[in-house]
Amino acid sequence: MKDWKDLTISDDYMFKLIIKRKRICKQMLERILHIEIEDLSYVGTEKVLIPVYGSKGVRMDVYVKDGKGTVYNIEMQVRKPEGDGLAKRTRYYQAMMDADLLAAGADYDRLNPTIIIFICSFDPFDAGRYIYTFENQCLEDNHIQLKDGTRKIFLNTKGETGEIDASIKAFLRYVDGAVTTDHFVQEIDREIHAIKSTAEEEASYMSYAISLAEERKEGRREGIKEGEVRGKTKERLAILRRLVFMSGMPVDEALSMIGVPADEWEHYRRELK
Repeated sequence: MKDWKDLTISDDYMFKLIIKRKRICKQMLERILHIEIEDLSYVGTEKVLIPVYGSKGVRMDVYVKDGKGTVYNIEMQVRKPEGDGLAKRTRYYQAMMDADLLAAGADYDRLNPTIIIFICSFDPFDAGRYIYTFENQCLEDNHIQLKDGTRKIFLNTKGETGEIDASIKAFLRYVDGAVTTDHFVQEIDREIHAIKSTAEEEASYMSYAISLAEERKEGRREGIKEGEVRGKTKERLAILRRLVFMSGMPVDEALSMIGVPADEWEHYRRELK
């Protein structure tokens, strides 16, 4: 774990603290999407989607909703997964967001529009663009949009081409460590310095670091209790059922995505029947 004084916007802990400032989160979304947002409400910061491993869970960094009902998930990504892992991660998040919205009582034909935004400290598609935006469309005629209300956006701190808001471009450079005179970046930088000077925030971080270290130490201990094994299996099955029965994902792909060891796949297949 980094020392408190060394944390930057690219560190997950600090990013969550900054993006909890509504004025900053609102500005960021408006500048990325080129829209005006009347208001935002926090559905949750580090929203727990579905627990996966014991006390830990699949968490979204920022989970907010605007006045028109659009739900946004904003994530900081500093490690590039192998292969198509990042794209599969957005698919997984989409499935869990939809399941979460349905669980809250929405009919499938009235699901909220959703936008997933990944801020990447690497080029996710190696094409040099500042921003990559994806929506579903017809392969035979790209003028026909599916209009399923979903969008995925990847911001690239290593970008060099494409149209993007000047403040977002400056912010991406800031994530990589460069401070500029841009008003938005300066506002974020001042907020980080203010947070670091707050004793309560530092104490919270230290408690978090200690708790995380204890969890990791516990995780390394040999011999998992039988009750913990049953709990993990139950949680994995809950996720598997949602992915397979609600999202239509193939069983083997879902098993791989949630990290079930290959020698346990047959057990989970039987449990699904």
